[in-house]
Amino acid sequence: MTDEQGRPGDEPPLSSLMDRIASLPCWRGRVDIAPLAGGMTNRNFLVTDSGRRFVVRLGEDIPVHGVLRFNELAASRAAHAAGLSPEVVHAEPGVTVLDHIEARTLTPEDIRDPARLAPIVDLIRRCHRDIPRFLRGPVLSFNVFHVARDYLATLRDGGSRYVAEIADWADRATLLESVVGPIDLVFGHNDLLASNLLDDGRRLWLIDWDYAGFNTPLFDLGGLASNNGFDSAHERALLTAYFDRPPDGVLSSRYEAMKCASLMRETLWSMVSELTSKVSGVDFAAYTRENRARFEAAWAVFGK
Repeated sequence: MTDEQGRPGDEPPLSSLMDRIASLPCWRGRVDIAPLAGGMTNRNFLVTDSGRRFVVRLGEDIPVHGVLRFNELAASRAAHAAGLSPEVVHAEPGVTVLDHIEARTLTPEDIRDPARLAPIVDLIRRCHRDIPRFLRGPVLSFNVFHVARDYLATLRDGGSRYVAEIADWADRATLLESVVGPIDLVFGHNDLLASNLLDDGRRLWLIDWDYAGFNTPLFDLGGLASNNGFDSAHERALLTAYFDRPPDGVLSSRYEAMKCASLMRETLWSMVSELTSKVSGVDFAAYTRENRARFEAAWAVFGK
């Protein structure tokens, strides 16, 4: 589903995708297949096979966004071994079949609930600490400042309508990187949207490892906050819970810089998607405007 440059290409007919899923060798018998909503870098389906349910993810590499499926697969398998994510029951190029978790997808309102802070922080800590013990083979790093510079080069080379803004974005990225400074290296999820956290009534699960890789814990913390509408009180509680101490001035500054970098990356991701994506039904220009506004609000706080 990508073109020769690794960009999302014209989507095959739904019937073709379902035929491909039905032909996978992992099934015991005839399967029922239903499309699932969501997903801008893959297509998701719920499959029932002999009374057991699975999620099938279809997606090729998207180099322009740093999405490489070998890395997603390695992270998914390690996350399952660490007890954080559903089991991978079958994988082949462009296809991953996962055990289905009977659970409710969280909302930003759920994420902001103080009663959920402890289990969410525990989930993030276990991701950062435990997954590296189970990783096999080569995996990626996720340096948000490299990602930003690469996105800016893509915008320049592609003649984006945002070309005149590239120098300003680059200057801001350089300043943010200098404030973040040296980092502790953990294994990050790097896409902590509420929709990637599930609650089965007993525990939380973390799913969708498209952007996983070694990174600073500040990126996941800043991303969780910026993606889910945290206010300053939520953020202070989050940092205190994760680091086991109230944040001092240095940590707060580094965190604010990384939160800005997280929002910058999401804005540039959308700008690049305006240029390269052929996914239907997604208004990337509107998504760019939304994330630019969120970035500018965070930048204003960072600059105080």
